[in-house]
Amino acid sequence: MCTVVIDVAPSPGGSARLLAVRDEDPQRPWDDLGEWWPDSHPGVIGIRDRRAGGAWLAADPASGRLAVLLNRADVLDLPDDAVRSRGSLALESVAGRSPDGPLPMHGFNLLEVTPDGSRVLSWDGNELRESSVPEGVHMIAHDDLDDPRTARIEAWLPRFAAAMPERAGEGPAEAWVDGWVSVLGESAALSPEDDRAIVRDNRVHGYPTMSLLFCTAEVSPGAVDLRSRVLARPGHWG
Repeated sequence: MCTVVIDVAPSPGGSARLLAVRDEDPQRPWDDLGEWWPDSHPGVIGIRDRRAGGAWLAADPASGRLAVLLNRADVLDLPDDAVRSRGSLALESVAGRSPDGPLPMHGFNLLEVTPDGSRVLSWDGNELRESSVPEGVHMIAHDDLDDPRTARIEAWLPRFAAAMPERAGEGPAEAWVDGWVSVLGESAALSPEDDRAIVRDNRVHGYPTMSLLFCTAEVSPGAVDLRSRVLARPGHWG
């Protein structure tokens, strides 16, 4: 039940900025930001899922591409041994190879940021849909882009939009990062079990996942400035 906030520039070729919060089982081994795939994906950096070898988030700075994976519900009817890991999706995406349905995978939202624009590919086990991400500030989690059915989007999208500096004369590059991280900290005043929370403990909702880290990134043609911050205690901000 990860969460991503993204701001898309008004003009083609402008930068995209995002904040991505990763929710995962704390017992599932993973590696923080690094170049974990030097043979298969040289130059790619990302957050590695050690068990499957794939990535939750990946970026290729040389090409100005970034992709991040969010789970969503599906209607897939396959035996467990026939289901393929979703971990390859972000890595393949930043290599310029987007998924094409049908897919023997559980449901996902794959946010792709490229020099040509940003989009979400959504798979529900039956249909692969594409949604472009228009100019401005948006959020996505386990449903659709800016979906008001997602309580944290309904609660916090206006705050993130208000905290994004104007693109013209916005000041230092860190201004938008500081603003969005401040809103994320503000949201953490909620209990991590609250359905409106962004820093989350999803166990009360039937999932063994908790927020483990967040990344901030600015993606522009030929460059990606990507940073991660690991939470000292899963599911808690302080």
